[in-house]
Amino acid sequence: MSDQTPAEAEFEQAWADQRYTRAVLPDVDVNRILGERYVTGAPVALDRAAVWDMEVRKAGNPGAFIPNVVEEGSVSAWVPGREGAELGNEFVRQSRQRLWLQPGEYGLVLEETHLNHDRQVVTFLGRETFSDVRGRPLHADDRQPLFHVQHGVAGTDGQPLNTWRIVLLTDEPDERVVRVFDRMATDPWLPEFLELYVRDVLGIGLTRRDDV
Repeated sequence: MSDQTPAEAEFEQAWADQRYTRAVLPDVDVNRILGERYVTGAPVALDRAAVWDMEVRKAGNPGAFIPNVVEEGSVSAWVPGREGAELGNEFVRQSRQRLWLQPGEYGLVLEETHLNHDRQVVTFLGRETFSDVRGRPLHADDRQPLFHVQHGVAGTDGQPLNTWRIVLLTDEPDERVVRVFDRMATDPWLPEFLELYVRDVLGIGLTRRDDV
């Protein structure tokens, strides 16, 4: 696609590589699931802008939106070479995340983060190494392959869809990891980050219904 950014082109090149392990989760029909599976403290319906606002916030502060994935206190994000600069559309981040095949253990994940507000897509490119905000070397955990992730918003304002796909840079497709994502795909609830956005950012109480 001619309108791809370099980061998006890198993601697509990896996605097309048959050696790598790929997975796509079903698009999350946000308002349908909200209406069918939750009791809310006030009427709530998200439009595309709200879902994208969640993605932007999560990109810079994953610990607040995916606490079940990210080890508490392990996240930092910065603009390389500009200590103290406000995060913009391109920055890097480090966090300790649960390993895909050893979820009881955490490993350091290094990611370049690229926000495309026009397409409402955020692309995370896994990196083996880069320098921290003070120039000291960091090295990603080598117990699992590097991976790239892409989150986005699709659909309409009345029916926004949250999208997600991942590619792991493996020597050959790894069915063990695919099964992890197959299990994630059967979850009938909103992803954790959308629940937390409604509760913590919008300030609207949210309870999972037990009668569905």
